[in-house]
Amino acid sequence: MNSEIRSSEFNNNEVVYPSNPAFGNNVTAHDPSIFKDDDGTYYTFGSHFAVTKSINLMQWTQVANDGGANVLYARNWRTVLADAFAHVGERPGSTWAPCVHKFGEKYYMYYSLSTFGSSVSYIGRVEGDSVLGPYDNSVEIVKSDGRGGPNAIDPELFFSKDGRLWLVYGSFFAGIYIKELYASGENIGLPKEDGYGKLLWQGGDQGPEGPFIFYNPNTDYFYLMASHGSLSTNYNMRVARSKNPDGPYTDPRGMSAENYRNSGLKLAGNYQFQGYPIGYAALGHNSILREDGKYYVVYHSRYRSGASGVTGYHNQFVNQMFFNKNGWPVLAPNRYAGEELQVITMAQASKDYDVLIHTGGDSEGFATSVTYKFSQNGDLLDAEEDAIGTWSINEDYYVTIKIGLNTYEGVIIPQWNNDLQRAGLSITAYSRNGLSLWANEHFR
Repeated sequence: MNSEIRSSEFNNNEVVYPSNPAFGNNVTAHDPSIFKDDDGTYYTFGSHFAVTKSINLMQWTQVANDGGANVLYARNWRTVLADAFAHVGERPGSTWAPCVHKFGEKYYMYYSLSTFGSSVSYIGRVEGDSVLGPYDNSVEIVKSDGRGGPNAIDPELFFSKDGRLWLVYGSFFAGIYIKELYASGENIGLPKEDGYGKLLWQGGDQGPEGPFIFYNPNTDYFYLMASHGSLSTNYNMRVARSKNPDGPYTDPRGMSAENYRNSGLKLAGNYQFQGYPIGYAALGHNSILREDGKYYVVYHSRYRSGASGVTGYHNQFVNQMFFNKNGWPVLAPNRYAGEELQVITMAQASKDYDVLIHTGGDSEGFATSVTYKFSQNGDLLDAEEDAIGTWSINEDYYVTIKIGLNTYEGVIIPQWNNDLQRAGLSITAYSRNGLSLWANEHFR
């Protein structure tokens, strides 16, 4: 499966590494949804009214902190969302997981209102004349009553390749649903029919939630991403794919997301590379930006505390996403720093790497790494120089790694390793049994 980024742009034999992007201070947005405005500025909108912005996806500025409703609403937000409160009750202290879209000259923010552990919830829409509002005129999109149906939170919108507009939403309970909206006219962005829509991903006590669907014209697949686990401890990002926007979605094992709640390829969960100063936890509730043939995953993450604890608020990060030869997405191990796919030879890639295989399922444990030597002859050697597998590069940057019974397919790319403040080669790949592998060049 060809990538949209062609390595022919790199017509010399030197590896082009990204330089230090000087990320600056972290920004926070719980459940970040990305939107690019007409002037080229990127915004993310998170739960509890958080807003961030950037001009390059690397350095971000906090526009509004949690609780900053006055940035988005010119008058009392509870008054603006009176229709939602009439259904949910007065307990909610903020909106959850909003997303912003522009139709014509109007900006529309889709929001959800609920309380933790409840499925008496409401997805509504407000409108404004600029990306930061002020937003007003709330209307209902879909609501749930807590009587066995889906949970009406976590809205995201997307257009399918035939121009139809869809809402995907849901959290735990009855799972992830999809519902068609008007794609044009005076009712653009409003539901075409009453009801919840169609089930895409079965729900349960470990998720999923935070759905996002995007289309890759190169693979001709729609990809449904969602998060499993607890946002406090073991959140993890998963993906399934389909030829149709409304499913059925399956994982690399052929398991249907509609029929199996624990399906989906797990892209990333709790992890810490051996010897690194920081461990990352509860990665999830992501959105996707596709731009110039590249894919960026915007997600929140917390930090490891001690052996198995989690601390800190939901920091927002951006990692680039690629597609392997089989058309499955693989997530870069390190934050986006301007890196580009390019021709990498076996000789250039023959190094020691810290290799990390993410845990399966919804484990609260932290995946860690071991150091392997990637020999130029294709052998994979452990610390005792014993061969434990093989590796190869083909078609410029596609990597195949075989360890035991598992075969991992992915890509190799130069990245900036911000934890070590060094640039080096990185690998991201997955196996058909649903395990994701990350590797960073080892520095002694």
